[in-house]
Amino acid sequence: MAGPRYRIDLADLAAHRYRVTLTLPAPAAEQRFSLPVWIPGSYLVREFAKHLSGMTARQGTRELPLEQLDKATWRVRCTGRAALVLSYDVYAFDASVRTAWLDSQRAFFNASSLCLRAHGREADAHRLELARVPRGWRVATEMPEGDAGFEAADYDELLDHPFEIGPHWQGEFMAAGVPHRVVVAGAWPSFDGQRLLADVQRICEAQIAFWGEAPFERYTFMLWALDDGHGGLEHRASTALICARRELPTAAEGASPSDGYARLLGLFSHEYFHAWNVKRLRPAEFARFDYQRENYTELLWFFEGFTSYYDELFLRRAALVDDARYLKLLAASVNGVLAAPGRQVQPLSTASFEAWTKYYRPDENSPNTTSNYYAQGALVALCLDLSLRARKSSLDALMRRLWQASQGGPVSEADILAAVAALGGDVLAGQLHDWVHGTGELPLRALLKTHGVDWREDGRQTVAQRLGLRVREAALTGIHVTHVLSGGAAEAGGVNARDEILGANGWRLRRLDDAPALLAAGDTRLRLLVSRDQRLLELDVALPPARPASVALAPADGAQPARRRWLDT
Repeated sequence: MAGPRYRIDLADLAAHRYRVTLTLPAPAAEQRFSLPVWIPGSYLVREFAKHLSGMTARQGTRELPLEQLDKATWRVRCTGRAALVLSYDVYAFDASVRTAWLDSQRAFFNASSLCLRAHGREADAHRLELARVPRGWRVATEMPEGDAGFEAADYDELLDHPFEIGPHWQGEFMAAGVPHRVVVAGAWPSFDGQRLLADVQRICEAQIAFWGEAPFERYTFMLWALDDGHGGLEHRASTALICARRELPTAAEGASPSDGYARLLGLFSHEYFHAWNVKRLRPAEFARFDYQRENYTELLWFFEGFTSYYDELFLRRAALVDDARYLKLLAASVNGVLAAPGRQVQPLSTASFEAWTKYYRPDENSPNTTSNYYAQGALVALCLDLSLRARKSSLDALMRRLWQASQGGPVSEADILAAVAALGGDVLAGQLHDWVHGTGELPLRALLKTHGVDWREDGRQTVAQRLGLRVREAALTGIHVTHVLSGGAAEAGGVNARDEILGANGWRLRRLDDAPALLAAGDTRLRLLVSRDQRLLELDVALPPARPASVALAPADGAQPARRRWLDT
């Protein structure tokens, strides 16, 4: 039986409106349709159906009534087996990798935002054709193209191939014999595409060698460069990426990548690693997706966190950064985790499970109550790697063992712990369990020392750090409190998030770091004048002494590079 056919019409660029026509041969007598409420890889219910409008249904020349059953599900009562045709508009103006975009410069979409699921027909082949594509625009996707349009084996595959359409730049390279393409929309004229191709090629070759095989026949990176933004979403043979234009390499880029360009290369590395670790090797709970509700797992510390460990590590292994630069990147992750009290409140397993309500919906109290399964999960991966290496194994060996044992399929926490026990013993498996289900400190310092890396205290705290605050400040707009950290002096003194700090000790403040100059000798009390909900309040806050602000990591003096072998292989 022929499956669903979608016509995606770039109907109105100025109004950011796609027109979608879905033709379903031989519909059921009571045919249901639904649009996903989330997209795999981004764990938040995003309610894509809110952008649908003007839906109609017909069989032949007869229009049929549509009954909406819930926020994203419809039912049509059909007569006979004639094809059912649904038509509807989709508003597309979300500057992200998760949904859809349409304007006079570019079109992009994930099918989860445009293509209704025909219930009972998910396993049929699905076909998609594009209409009214402006002259001169190119289409980039890894969905196979046939004589009658693009073809997916089933609905899952349809949703796993984004489309990038426009007058974009693109270049190609081979990695381990596999064709790769990089598509870039929105780049400055000074963009150095050949530099990006060469550097990404090195990352891809290193990762294919790591896993031992490429699980795809072709791969496409789709990058949209904006004034500001950063992120990505993985798919089975492609990834959609967003970066700030200033992160792109230009002819002025030095031999060692700038901080912004290194960040972009880390994003390419992260999403590419997901082609193995998430798209194939994945949580057992994700063996099949339910697109209409949250899909829970406690394993994002592994699938996102361990991927976050490897993304920058592969910059080192591909010789894009040296040891010192890699350790600087690692220290930034360490400092970010240590700065959040929530790591001592929420276990990583819980952070994974609650991602749907907490990670993607942060508020002013999030640093106090949540842990970050990306950054903190990466530090768990580091601890596990160094611990395994002390036992003559490695995290590399663990990842490949899981890949081979699962045949690139679903794994459970029990599978992961069993593999750790096989390579490093039951005690280490127990430690890993405690690291992700408990809230104790990780043994980072001791493990790094045994592998030739010094842990050094660096710099002095800002006044905001001494008070336990995070602020947004500028000379013209003032000092605005964004977060008050648990257990800090500011919390004890009654400072609230969303307060504006106007002055201290009778003086106007433009910068919080000027506050110590307003203290008389021996005085440690700040009498802060704050604006809160149009009221002026005076708060008495103790200013703790300054301590080292952060951690710096560096090769230990006299240590042999061989001790840092995990950076190479």
